[in-house]
Amino acid sequence: MFNKIIASSLPFMPKKLVWIFSKKYIAGETIEDAIRVSKQMNEQGIKVTIDLLGEFITDLSQAAVNRDQYLSIIERIQQENIDGNYSLKPTMFGLLLDKEVCYENIRQIVMKAVGYNKFIRVDMEDSQCTDMELELFRKLKAEFPKNVGLVFQAYLRRTLKDIQDLMDIHTPEVPLNFRLCKGIYVEAESIAYKKYTEINDHYLEDLEFMFRNKMYPGIATHDKPLVDGAYQLIEKYKVQRSAYEFQMLYGVTPELRRTILEKGHTMRVYVPFGKQWFGYSTRRLKENPKMASHIIKALFIRK
Repeated sequence: MFNKIIASSLPFMPKKLVWIFSKKYIAGETIEDAIRVSKQMNEQGIKVTIDLLGEFITDLSQAAVNRDQYLSIIERIQQENIDGNYSLKPTMFGLLLDKEVCYENIRQIVMKAVGYNKFIRVDMEDSQCTDMELELFRKLKAEFPKNVGLVFQAYLRRTLKDIQDLMDIHTPEVPLNFRLCKGIYVEAESIAYKKYTEINDHYLEDLEFMFRNKMYPGIATHDKPLVDGAYQLIEKYKVQRSAYEFQMLYGVTPELRRTILEKGHTMRVYVPFGKQWFGYSTRRLKENPKMASHIIKALFIRK
C-alpha cells in the first residue's frame, strides 16, 4: 500500500526526485546516451530498438520537430553501426490533432529507415488511439511491407480480434510482425482485463494465434510465467529461432533477460531516451510500485 501511494504521488514530485527512479530505465536525455547504451547491449549480443520519448503533443509544429529529430536519429544510429531498429508513438506526430499530418510525418521516417533496410515499430497507445493506429499501420504496411510492425496489448478485450482482422494482409513471404505486451495504460474494465491471470491467459492466447499462423512475434514481457509459456508454445509449434524474438525494457529484469539469452533466443531491448522522460517514468512506476522503496532508499543512502 505504501509503495502504491508513492507511485500515485510521483507525478507531483520534483523532477530531480523522479530522476532517481528514472535513470535505471532511461538511457539519458541525448542521442549520445542512447548510442552508449545501445553499444553496451550489442556487445552482450542484444539487439535494440531506439525510442525518442514524447507523446500526446498539443501543437502540430511539435510534430514536425519530432519528425526531424527521428530522421536525424536514424542517420546517426546508422553511422554508429548499431544493431537495432526504431520505435515511435503516433501521438508524438499529431495523431490526435490531424491523422493525415501524422501519417505523412511517420511515412517520411519509414522511408528514411527503408533506405538503410531498417524497421519501424509503431507503438500502440491508449484505447482512444487503437482504431487510428490500426488504420495507420495498414497504410504503412501497404507501401512498406517489410519495414513496419505494430504493437498489441494483451489486456485489451479486443486484441485477439484485431490481430485476426489483419490476416487479410498477412503472407508467409512477408509475415506480420507484432510486438505483444501486456499493456500499461489505465483503461476501463469494460474494455480491458484487470486480473493478472486473465491478462496472462489472453497474452498466451494471442501469442499462440501468432505462432499458429506463422506471424513474427516480439514477445515483450518481464513475467517469468509468460516467458515459460512462450517456451512451451515455441516447442509446440516447432518455431524456428529466426521467426520470433523476446523483448524487454532497458533496466528491467536483467537476470531473466540473461537466462533467455543463455538459452539461445534472440533478445531485443527497448532503449528510450530524450528530454521528455517524465511521463514515461511515472508510468513505469505505476506499473511496478515496488520500485518506490528503491527511491526512498536512494534518498537516504549516499554512495
